[in-house]
Amino acid sequence: MRLGAIDIGSNAARLLITEVTTDNKNNPVFNKLNLFRVPLRLGFEVFETGVISKQKTGMFLQTMKAFKHLLNAYEVKNIRACATSAMRDAKNAEDIIRKVKLETDIKIEVITGDMEAGLIFENHIAETLDKDHSYMYVDVGGGSTELSFFSNGVLIFKESFNIGTIRLLQGQVHEKTWEVMKEIIKTVTKGQKEVVAIGSGGNINKVFTMSKTKEGKPISLSLLKDYYNELSNVSLEDRIKIYNLKTDRADVIVPALQIYSNAMRWAGANEMYVPKIGLVDGLVQHMWEELK
Repeated sequence: MRLGAIDIGSNAARLLITEVTTDNKNNPVFNKLNLFRVPLRLGFEVFETGVISKQKTGMFLQTMKAFKHLLNAYEVKNIRACATSAMRDAKNAEDIIRKVKLETDIKIEVITGDMEAGLIFENHIAETLDKDHSYMYVDVGGGSTELSFFSNGVLIFKESFNIGTIRLLQGQVHEKTWEVMKEIIKTVTKGQKEVVAIGSGGNINKVFTMSKTKEGKPISLSLLKDYYNELSNVSLEDRIKIYNLKTDRADVIVPALQIYSNAMRWAGANEMYVPKIGLVDGLVQHMWEELK
């Protein structure tokens, strides 16, 4: 069975096409056929003006049409499309969703921050790790950060915070929001087993690749702090030239490192696993559970 998952984020839109088969014990095997990413950057407009402009709406529609062609080419029948923080905030989101449905027959669902956190947790990564630790999922996007906390095989907490890379770049995250996140993390993790972080999002994947850490091994909080200090002290041009970062990654990677570092510090976590999972992967898992 082929499944298609679309994530319309504040920085980029992603389409994941996955083939799901079952092994001899009837357990699902997820084989990624292709992942497509388009840097729409909706959040830069929405978090400033409250709407998606006519030009950006045109780009959005073209992207969704392209995704539809790809889904048809791969003969994908089961599709789920979700939009997150930027579309939650956009006053004209409903109008755009209507246009997309009319022109592509793709139904976009604007999900809450809590639903987003829950779908990322659908990846069940923590369940495969040892039970001697507690685990905190940290997913950093352009408009929000989703946290899930997992201890003794049980999800005990999930929440979304309006702290995202684009919001930070635009100076739209107040000190009070940081304080709320800090207090919640400290309260939830107090008295728990030693916390290990699990990071998801394009920025942490990029940092992991840059660090040349071996697949399956964690990166340290001190490494994240070093990258934060290093990258925040060079210009945008140098981040692109020296570190070979794309333009739509070079600006958001610094605030992302700030969010990951703060979350880990407040949780008392010194290590972070980066399993290259995200909302689209969680969507695929969720669809499979519903369809099987």
